[in-house]
Amino acid sequence: MSLGIVILAAGQGTRMHSTLPKVLHPLAGQPMILYAVEAARALTDLPPVLVVGYGGEKVRQVVGEAVTYVEQAQQRGTGHAVLQAQPALEGRTTEVLVVYADMPLLKEATLRRLWERQRANPGPITMLTLVSDNPRGFGRVVRDERGTVVQIVEEAVATPEQMAIRELNAGVYCFDAEWLWSHVGLIPLSLPKREYYLTCLIGMATAEGQRVETIPVEDAAEVLGINTRAHLAEAEAALRSRINRRWMEAGVTMMDPATTYIEAYVTIGPDTVIWPNTYLRGQTRVGAGCQIGPNSLIEDSTIGDGCRVVASVVEEAVMEEGSDVGPFSHLRPGARLEAGAHVGNFGEVKNATLGPGAKMGHFSYLGDAGVGAGANIGAGTITCNFDGKQKHRTEIGEGAFIGSDTMLVAPVRVGKGARTGAGSVVTRDVPDGALAYGVPARVREGKDRKD
Repeated sequence: MSLGIVILAAGQGTRMHSTLPKVLHPLAGQPMILYAVEAARALTDLPPVLVVGYGGEKVRQVVGEAVTYVEQAQQRGTGHAVLQAQPALEGRTTEVLVVYADMPLLKEATLRRLWERQRANPGPITMLTLVSDNPRGFGRVVRDERGTVVQIVEEAVATPEQMAIRELNAGVYCFDAEWLWSHVGLIPLSLPKREYYLTCLIGMATAEGQRVETIPVEDAAEVLGINTRAHLAEAEAALRSRINRRWMEAGVTMMDPATTYIEAYVTIGPDTVIWPNTYLRGQTRVGAGCQIGPNSLIEDSTIGDGCRVVASVVEEAVMEEGSDVGPFSHLRPGARLEAGAHVGNFGEVKNATLGPGAKMGHFSYLGDAGVGAGANIGAGTITCNFDGKQKHRTEIGEGAFIGSDTMLVAPVRVGKGARTGAGSVVTRDVPDGALAYGVPARVREGKDRKD
C-alpha cells in the first residue's frame, strides 16, 4: 500500500465575492486547484481524492479525470470533509496526507518531507508548522514543558498567552491511515459554527499518549491560504518570483524581474533576454537567444531561436528562427513568420504566413494571406479579405513587390516576382513577373511589363 491524498476543495470562498468557486480562480495562468492536484499526483500513483461541494460541477470540468471525486454536500468543517473520503481510501493506503486546494504554493518536496517524517513516526500524526510573527488566522501550536505538542488552539478562542505563541498550525497533516479512519468519525462538534475540525485529532492523539510530530516550513509563502482577492494577489506575486528565479537559474536574463510576468506553463531557452513590462502567457514557447520586450505580450505562441519581439502583441502565432516583429505590431491567431521574416512598425498579421525573408515594414494589414519568400510589402498595404459575409484569401508570390497603399481585394493572387504600383486597387490576379497599377489595377504591357 502507499500514500493516499485528500484535497479539500468544497468551500464556497464567500470572501472572494465571486460566482466562480474560489479554487478555480487563476494563479499564474491556471486555476489554483491544479497546483494542489499536480503536487499530489507527483507523490503517489494513487489518484488523489478531491472533496468537492460548492461549484462541484465546474470544478470537475476543470480538473477532469485526474482525481477521485467525493462530495461534501453540507460544509460542516474540515473533519467532516475528510470523513467523506473514508470510503474511497480506507484499507488502500498506509498513510493519508490532507492538503487544501486553496494553498497552491505548497511544494512537492515539502509534502514529501512530511510524508517521510510520518512514515518514521511511531505516532499517528505529523503536521506542518510555521514560525512567524504574522499569524494570518492560523491556530497556535501549544507544547508542554518538554516541547511535546499537546493541542492546537484556534485563534478565535485563544487566551492572550496562547495568542503570543509564534508557532502556527498550517493545517496540513499526514496521518497513519488506520488511526485516522478509526478516529475521524469521533471528532466532537465544535460551537458556535457546529462544525467538525481536523485540529481536534491533535488533542485526541495526545490524550491517548500518542506522539504528534511536526515539520517546519521555512518559506511562509508555501502555506499561504487564499481566501480573499488580496491573498490571491499576494500568492500571484510569490509564485511569479518563484517562476522568474527558476528561469534565471536556467540561463534567462531578466532586466527587471519585478515587471516580468511568466505563467506556469511557459518555457524559455537559455541566453534569451526579457526586457521590462513583458508578459509570457499560456502555452508559450520561447527559444534560445531571443530578445523579448520591452512592453510585449506573448500568449499561446511559439517563438524560435534568435527572434526579436519589441513592444508588440503576439497571440496564437508562430515566429520561426531569426524573425522579428515590432515595435507596436500585432500578430493575431494563425500568423506565422518563417525564418528571417520581418514585421515592423504598426503592422497586423492574422491567419497569414510571411515566407522566409519576407518583409512588411510598416502600417500594413495582412489577413488570410500567404506571402512568398523574399517578398516586400510596402507601407499601407491592406488585404481586403472580408466581403461582409465571408473571408477570402490573398496569395503573394516569391520575390513580389507590393507598392505602398496597395489594396488587395481578395480572393486574388499576385504572382512570383510581380509588382504593384503605389495606390493600386488590385481586384484581379497579377501574373508572374507582371506590373499592375491603377484603380482598378491593370497589368501593363510593353516596357512597363517585367519579364
